[in-house]
Amino acid sequence: MLTLLFVVLLLAGIIVRVWLSSRQIRHVVRHRNAVPPEFAARIGLTSHQRAADYTVARVRLGIKERFFDAALLVGLTLLGGLQAIDTWVSGLTSHDFLRQLLLIAVVGLLFALLELPFTLYRQFHLEGRFGFNRMTPGLFFRDAVKGLLLTAVIGLPLAAAVLWLMAQAGAYWWVWAWALWIGFSLLTLLLAPTVIAPMFNKFTPLKDAELSSRIQQLAQRCGFAINGLFVMDGSRRSGHGNAYFTGFGKSRRIVFFDTLLARLDGAEIEAVLAHELGHFAHRHIIKRIVMSFALALGFFALLGWLAGQPWFYTQLGVLPHLNGRNDAMALLLLFMVVPVFTYLLTPLSSWYSRRDEFQADRYAAQQSSSTQLVSALVKLYDDNAATLTPDPVHSAFYDSHPPAAIRIRHLNLAPVAPAVAVHP
Repeated sequence: MLTLLFVVLLLAGIIVRVWLSSRQIRHVVRHRNAVPPEFAARIGLTSHQRAADYTVARVRLGIKERFFDAALLVGLTLLGGLQAIDTWVSGLTSHDFLRQLLLIAVVGLLFALLELPFTLYRQFHLEGRFGFNRMTPGLFFRDAVKGLLLTAVIGLPLAAAVLWLMAQAGAYWWVWAWALWIGFSLLTLLLAPTVIAPMFNKFTPLKDAELSSRIQQLAQRCGFAINGLFVMDGSRRSGHGNAYFTGFGKSRRIVFFDTLLARLDGAEIEAVLAHELGHFAHRHIIKRIVMSFALALGFFALLGWLAGQPWFYTQLGVLPHLNGRNDAMALLLLFMVVPVFTYLLTPLSSWYSRRDEFQADRYAAQQSSSTQLVSALVKLYDDNAATLTPDPVHSAFYDSHPPAAIRIRHLNLAPVAPAVAVHP
């Protein structure tokens, strides 16, 4: 029954993905030759058509990737790929724990290598075609090597710890593994701004005194303590612009892409940051972290049960070891098949995210200026070639942010009365 359910849901997912992608392409192409009236005064037809073409190109590439991913998944499971890799790894070492850790490393490296052609095509062809790529091949491969080494240095010890718990911590090992995961996640969030991110990008303190003063005043109004304002050299890699908050406690900082600072004025940047502060004021970040921990608990509890069920392996194309442990294989199988079983729940996650975005927009309108936020968003839509005319069904299914027209309509209707500051 697991095999049948897996195949049915995999096919259903492919059909839904292709249907949604086809809707998106048709809808965007149908509206390609006319800028929506609410944007006509600020976005030209050439920019609108560029955004439409960029969206269609990304969706078409996404369809190819989804078919490849599905074929790879079937090849590794039902057609015996994981079984073949496990057999090969077993011939390299007789040490059971090392065999399992090596299995995880080999499968992870295989995925990275097979995804590389799509990543290269996206970066140097698709992004380059629309003027977004600023990355040289040398920088790309330096980033790739750093990422691979970082994954090995952090990921393999974590995987080893989980495997040890599965073998030594008794029937409720999954509770201890979950606690380990929480600790690891919190440590990563703490170290990411000051240790991990600087391995890939250069961060310099914001030198614009006027903008810095404006941001500090906004943060003070919102009751938010900032420990640093930094500019990131995003233009070395991409023409896309962004800004974000990161870190906790003394590592908390606001980071601007240099491309964003070059495009928006001070009032617009303040409005964008007021939106981000809205996420903290409504505790969206904390809620999402707690939700991710709850989902992780469910994942580990499910793994704790399935790891001891022979049918879980055999119905997904793997013969479990009779004289050794199968913990690594159970971990890999569950990671690979969970997306198949949860894909149709995507609209719930998207809806929840869009709800948070509307709340953050309302907060920004109260603490800063809805007019300036609208102006900033229009510039960002234009600069990032974000389509102004997404298919409503595709958007409702996938988009974490509301469509441009709906978002701006809500902002234009948002109340502007002073908001009560909420301490994050």
